[in-house]
Amino acid sequence: MITALDSKILDRNCEALGISVDSLMANAGKALYDVLVKEFEKKKILIVCGVGNNGGDGFACAKHFGKKATVALLLPPERIKKEAARKHFEALDRKHVMFSDVYLDQYEVIVDCVLGVGARAPLDAEHKEYVKQLKNFKGRIVSADVPTGLGTKSAVVPDITVTFHDVKEGMTKENCGRIIVADIGIPEEAAHVMGPGDMLLYPVPREDSHKGENGRLLVIGGGPYIGAPALAGMAAQRAGIDIVHIATPKRCFIPIASMTPTFIMHDLPDDVLRETDVKRLLEISKNVDAVLIGPGLGKAPDTMAAVREFVLRCGKPMVIDADGIDAVSMMTVLPDNVVITPHRGEFEKFSGFAAKSCDLMELSKKRNVTILLKGVSDVIVNADCKRTNRAGTPGMTVGGTGDVLSGIVAGLLAKHMDMFGAACLGAYICGQAGEKAFDEFSYGMIATDVIDKITNVLKDHLKG
Repeated sequence: MITALDSKILDRNCEALGISVDSLMANAGKALYDVLVKEFEKKKILIVCGVGNNGGDGFACAKHFGKKATVALLLPPERIKKEAARKHFEALDRKHVMFSDVYLDQYEVIVDCVLGVGARAPLDAEHKEYVKQLKNFKGRIVSADVPTGLGTKSAVVPDITVTFHDVKEGMTKENCGRIIVADIGIPEEAAHVMGPGDMLLYPVPREDSHKGENGRLLVIGGGPYIGAPALAGMAAQRAGIDIVHIATPKRCFIPIASMTPTFIMHDLPDDVLRETDVKRLLEISKNVDAVLIGPGLGKAPDTMAAVREFVLRCGKPMVIDADGIDAVSMMTVLPDNVVITPHRGEFEKFSGFAAKSCDLMELSKKRNVTILLKGVSDVIVNADCKRTNRAGTPGMTVGGTGDVLSGIVAGLLAKHMDMFGAACLGAYICGQAGEKAFDEFSYGMIATDVIDKITNVLKDHLKG
């Protein structure tokens, strides 16, 4: 079962794979036609079309009937705005009629192609009147993809729904009749490999939002290594969050604070993270939306113990990266709000298995964690889902890009994305930024170049 947003994502990912909306619409029309011919041969059919892509499916279907079915437009044709829908409308070899001029008792079957998954509630007066008239229709009703008005108080209730690719959220036998799922040529890659459509998941701020409402992140890192928590924090900022707190041992405090005035800094009293710091870190975490722990921490025994205690007690959505993964590798079950971002070596220590021989989804279920396994192709899994990210470049083997990735994922968690969605989208944004950095700097790219390109990725994909 997929949502309306999933459908939009699939459409955009298909376009990126060279499969146009026009082509998918043609396939949908043919699939709908095949069902109608099989179920209602020689019946008098009226195809009622709206002015969006659902109407386009109806126009594409009508083309196969020739003059054996009547096409009725609910609204004037000049209101057809979608390019693909207009193309199929103009390809019709006969005149249409207006729905308002039709006598429904002249037909035995009505094909409902008025509003699809992109429709918004509540229905306006014109669409409510259309639904009302269909309620009084004595013949059979077939809806394309979803019944018009599905999910509203005023919706068409068909005898059959021919839905495309997969069942849509909210569809039941009671509100859709018999559901027939039709293949329209959407490849597996569009659903399982991250693509530009997935940028629709990005949490765009409300126009009236205020400071802090778009994400507050705590990064816990540093000690032996200074740059890692700073890279992660800057990446989270470029991914669009409002506030980054960095809690770091005293030897890292001044260097990181000197890198940018935009961090809120918290100095820890020793040169490495200690168990005695956990209480203070828990207090700081109360004022953030998500936590990233691990970058640059090192592997001192006291540090490892502190990470484990904090992870168990924090309760906030969390990314565990780098040395933090090493710390939790001995924990049999993690809190259910955790993403880990290992490379293959870290993964093998965490799991006890080579990545190629491990059932990632089974491991995710067993350890209660979302896994973003970094590699030539990143693999993202939880207990129920698996996706792949192919965005990226060999130039991203340079030090610090893993911190950039964990910072982006943690930033998206702070923007209130779910664990799996943040891991998937974070991997894609980081990979895309890496590709842009590589285009400019080739193999001379460094981690900060990737950070600088994050905003270009957002600009390219979020123009609308």
